[in-house]
Amino acid sequence: MLHDPPHTLGADLRALRKTRGMTLTELATRMDRSVGWLSQVERDISEPSITDLRHLAAALDVSVSMLARHQSTDQAEDGFVVRRGTRRPFGSRVSGLVEELLSPDLTDDFEMVHSTFEPGSQIGETVTRPTQEVGYLLSGRLDLTIGARDFTIHPGDSFRIRGEPFRWANPYPEVATAIWVIAPPVY
Repeated sequence: MLHDPPHTLGADLRALRKTRGMTLTELATRMDRSVGWLSQVERDISEPSITDLRHLAAALDVSVSMLARHQSTDQAEDGFVVRRGTRRPFGSRVSGLVEELLSPDLTDDFEMVHSTFEPGSQIGETVTRPTQEVGYLLSGRLDLTIGARDFTIHPGDSFRIRGEPFRWANPYPEVATAIWVIAPPVY
């Protein structure tokens, strides 16, 4: 029997915390809050203030807008469909990169992300994370370094990163857009 997937702030917080390998106690300590309060937030019994959301976002390294509740235009679609205008923006806070969650929430074994790389943008430092990632370039061009290898990705090209250090740059005059699937979720 299928059931509706959880699509609440509490479920997203729990998924983010677990993905980062943090216990309730560790996250509560980082926020200077009680474990009981955090547990109630994760179970959707308590609603955090905007200040609490800012502290949660900082502790989990996501944007506050990522934690803000976004409803679909039709509640029957909530947890199943993400309309273009209701995507949740988030990301690494790198200038020139806009990322939006395409997945309905953060409770799956993977996440799907729409990334827009502005002309001249690049990541500030090499990233290494314990994930498997597959990307597909929709438009523009993107330079990728995966491990010690350099690639230029063109529209229609796809790529995979399996926990290797990687960097990206868009030194080109046009915007590049890509779809990324990341497992386990990192945002």
